[in-house]
Amino acid sequence: MKDYFTEEIGEIRKFVVEDPTYSELSDEKLRERISNMLERRMHQCELDDEEKASYYSSISFKAKKGLTDAVFESIRGLGILGKIISDKSITEVMINGYDCIFVERNGKLSRIPDKFESADNLRNIITKFVQDMGRSINESNPIVDTRLEDGSRVNVVLDPIALNGPIVTIRRFPEEGMTIQKLIGYKSITSEAAVFLEKLVRAKYNIFISGGTGSGKTTFLNALSNYIPSDERVITIEDSAELQIRNIPNLVRLETRNANSAGVGAITIRDLIKSSLRMRPERIVVGEVRGAEALDMLQAMNTGHDGSLSTGHANSAYDMLSRLETMVLSGEAGLPLEAIRQQIASAVDIIVHLSRMRDKTRKTMEITEVIGMENGAIILNPLFKFEEDEDSTVRKVSGSLKRTNNKMVHPDKFIASGIYDYLEE
Repeated sequence: MKDYFTEEIGEIRKFVVEDPTYSELSDEKLRERISNMLERRMHQCELDDEEKASYYSSISFKAKKGLTDAVFESIRGLGILGKIISDKSITEVMINGYDCIFVERNGKLSRIPDKFESADNLRNIITKFVQDMGRSINESNPIVDTRLEDGSRVNVVLDPIALNGPIVTIRRFPEEGMTIQKLIGYKSITSEAAVFLEKLVRAKYNIFISGGTGSGKTTFLNALSNYIPSDERVITIEDSAELQIRNIPNLVRLETRNANSAGVGAITIRDLIKSSLRMRPERIVVGEVRGAEALDMLQAMNTGHDGSLSTGHANSAYDMLSRLETMVLSGEAGLPLEAIRQQIASAVDIIVHLSRMRDKTRKTMEITEVIGMENGAIILNPLFKFEEDEDSTVRKVSGSLKRTNNKMVHPDKFIASGIYDYLEE
């Protein structure tokens, strides 16, 4: 049987919007008009189109309501995209052109049969939600990072840069927020390591979370932020706001801004970090460090803003150090490498490395202390390391994050904050 569902969305939408008064209707009245139009078309099909009449008689009341909702979304909302992101079980959406959509559920990717009416329809929806977030996308600015109202992270690439049509990638985050206890339940971290991280955050150690794409860095940062004392002033800085810090009343959230169509008015992460230093922050949380702003972040950590948190892309804790060096050099090419390494070694206290495993689970692989410089190189002191056990297979990862025999070399922040039981760790 033909794809009548998609066909009917387009047909009913066309009839509704042909009436110039539709834009004046309330949402309730518009839904009512769509429902009435659907009933009339069903009745007409009984007279004129036996196959389509058979289609209507075969679908349930719930499916008919879904058709009404889909038409409404195509007019007032996000079309098929609205339907997809309303599904709470979906954690990632990948739209590769108007007729090719993949979603992730429970860590597994699958293609779904839904599709947009056309590339133009998808492009119009993209333009709408990008504009709703105060950003613009067009041929001269075909790549945009933004977010939806629910905090979902969105990346858009338009054609002709994207050869198979408009590309949309959406990373969704749990509405209720992530906690360390949930991560323990998912076996992403152990209770022992979680207690240790809580003490690190309370003692205001500067913590960097590293990992590859999809390893859960932002999710972990959200969970870790729950340990920040509620009486502190915290400033978050992000490209597109997605952090869900809930327990801090004195919270300032800052977000970058792209340049306008004339190429002016851009506000970068570097600009926001510099501005935040004049806001009397007790902690600065940078969602992700990607470039030259790394130097400003390190300088903030080195000038009395202890307890700062950030994330970065890297394949290991050691690799995160190299990435930070590269990022600093991208903005300050003339700085000596040894001076950069000294800045990193004195600013970053702890690196937490995450990984997405071969069975699609996300694990905390390492918690390591940055202890300083030796012979021109930064030295790390692993405190926890993930070890696979005998139950691991090619398809399944089994193991846990285990405490090493190494003691902390720099317990001074524990002592300064009155957390004397660090020796138990």
